[in-house]
Amino acid sequence: MTDYYPRTFFIAGLFLAFFGGLLIFAGIMADAPPLPAAYMQLALSVVSFCMSYLYPQFKQKDERMKEIRKQGVYYSYFAILGYLFLFLLLLQVELISWDALLILNVLSALAISTVFVSWVILAKRY
Repeated sequence: MTDYYPRTFFIAGLFLAFFGGLLIFAGIMADAPPLPAAYMQLALSVVSFCMSYLYPQFKQKDERMKEIRKQGVYYSYFAILGYLFLFLLLLQVELISWDALLILNVLSALAISTVFVSWVILAKRY
């Protein structure tokens, strides 16, 4: 029996990346910053691409995958702390002047992407 989920995740990732790129392109063409929703759209496309790679391994639910999930969240925690420190530093020295909604959307997108990308890296390593 053929497992269609990796292909489905990949196609969903393509659609999400296309629509996220379209939102960014529309913002650039309007001489305005991209919509904050575009960052979340791109983060969801990263999640879909990562799950297309990880699904065959994650469906086994063995000890290796539990360890990959645990280590991925552990490493992502420190990366998210680094993102927070970097944004605080950039805001404090006034190199960026973003509003709160944009910062929350970018941090959320970075946090979501970091967890799934770290799972892919750890799945290749273990």
